[in-house]
Amino acid sequence: MELQTARAIIDTLAQGIHPVTGEAMPADSPYLAPPVIRALFTVSHALEGGTATPRRRDRTDLPANTGKPWTAEDDEALRAGFGAGTPTKDLAAALGRTRWAVESRLVKLGEMTLGGSAAAMPRSH
Repeated sequence: MELQTARAIIDTLAQGIHPVTGEAMPADSPYLAPPVIRALFTVSHALEGGTATPRRRDRTDLPANTGKPWTAEDDEALRAGFGAGTPTKDLAAALGRTRWAVESRLVKLGEMTLGGSAAAMPRSH
């Protein structure tokens, strides 16, 4: 796994989001404990090459639908957009999600696979 991919997973966990499903972690998740969140942000910052204490990411910096459950309509729009060749960053913006959440959801829906150097690859038909 490449460091960039590992850092994206760590950042997603630090935000309290399941890195595969893109959904909010349950309230009793150990990932929501303040010391765990601080540790994840510290590791993420170290992977970035920083040495200072990382800035806490304000929840207002996140897309509007971050942590919200995916609806059938969201899934339909995601499949249609992906099938039409819309870049995942544009799909993320349109759906109010992070790019990581969109790619993770595409994997869960069977529309995308992770392969090679953990880069997202469209599913072959």
